[in-house]
Amino acid sequence: EETYALKLLTEQLGTANLDCRQDGAKLDPKFGRASYLFNATVAGIEQAGAALIIGANPRKEAPVLNARLRKRWLKGDFKISLVGERADLTYGYDYLGAGPESLLQFIRSAKPAEKLLVIVGQGALARDDGEAALTLAAQAAQRLGGLGDGWNGFSVLHTAAARVGALDLKFTPGAGGLDVRAMAKAGALDLIFNLGADEIAIEPGAFVVYIGTHGDRGAHRADVILPGAAYTEKSGLYVNTEGRVQRAFRVVFPPGEAREDWAVLRALSGALGDPLPFDSLAALRRLLVESHPHFAELDEIAPGESAQVVALANHPAVAMKDSFAPTIQNFYFTNPIARASAVMAECSALAQGRLAQAAE
Repeated sequence: EETYALKLLTEQLGTANLDCRQDGAKLDPKFGRASYLFNATVAGIEQAGAALIIGANPRKEAPVLNARLRKRWLKGDFKISLVGERADLTYGYDYLGAGPESLLQFIRSAKPAEKLLVIVGQGALARDDGEAALTLAAQAAQRLGGLGDGWNGFSVLHTAAARVGALDLKFTPGAGGLDVRAMAKAGALDLIFNLGADEIAIEPGAFVVYIGTHGDRGAHRADVILPGAAYTEKSGLYVNTEGRVQRAFRVVFPPGEAREDWAVLRALSGALGDPLPFDSLAALRRLLVESHPHFAELDEIAPGESAQVVALANHPAVAMKDSFAPTIQNFYFTNPIARASAVMAECSALAQGRLAQAAE
C-alpha cells in the first residue's frame, strides 16, 4: 500500500524518476510478470526433475526454499548444476563455472531434462549485464526442459521483501526517468523521497526526505526524517517471490511520533497542497485493488505465462565475462532491523571470527 501511495505521489508531482530496485537488478515489468516471479513455486520444487542455479546461494538467500531443494535432492534422481559462487548448499551439485560464459556453454551443450527448474538470483541480475543474464536464464529454461505442459520452471529468487509487489505496481523509471543508481549520483536530482531504501549510498547534492525505521543508512543521509513503522507495527499486503499476495497484521503500535508509512505520505501530500485521494488504509487498499485487481486474491498464485519467458529468451543478450558475485556478504546484517540488533551483531562477530580462523 505504501509503495502504491508513493507512486500516486510521484504521479502528482509529474516525475518519471522512481525505482524499487535498490541493488540495480535488471528486472523490468515490460517483460511480463513471469519474467520476475519464482514461477515453479516453492512447493513445485518437489515436482522438478533437475535444477540449474544461476548467481544465487539459496542457503543464505532463502534457507526455507533451500531446505525444499535438499528434500528433493535426498529423494534422488535430481541433478543440480550451479553457475556462480561455489558454496556449501547442503546438497551435491555439478559446478559449471563462475559466470555467463559457463552458463552459455551449458545451454549449448547440455541435454534437456524433464521439468528443469531454473533458479536465477540477484547475483546474476544486479550488475550492468543483468538483463543479458536474465535472458540467458530464460534461454536455459526454453531449450533445456524448463517450459512445458503445466510446467514453468523459470524462477527468479528475490532477496528484497517488497520487490515483487513494487514490480507489480510498475514502480520503475518512466520514459526518460533515472534508475536508482543514477538518482543516487551527486547532482543528479534536487530532491529525493527515500521510502525505507537503506541499501544505497546517496551522494551529496540532493535534499533527502527519508521515511523509515531503526536509524539505518538512509536516515544518516537524510535532511528530513519522517519516522515510519516497522513491519510489526503496521498492517499491509506483501507479495512473495512466487507472486503470492499475503496479508500481515499489526502486532504493536509504532513508538513515539512514528506513523504508518501510508499515513506519512498522505500527510506529506496534504502539506504539498494536493492531498492523495484516501484517508484510511481501507480506502487506499480499495484504490490499489481497483487498479491492480490481483492484490485482492490473497494466498493465490496466478501461473506465470510461459509465452513471456519465451519472448524474454528471444531478447538480444550480450553478457560480460565477469563472475557472478555473491549478494550477501554478512548473513546476519541483511536488513535495517538485523543491523540494529545486538544479538545479530554478536552472531556476526562470531561468524566473522570463524571465517578469520579458517583463513589462517
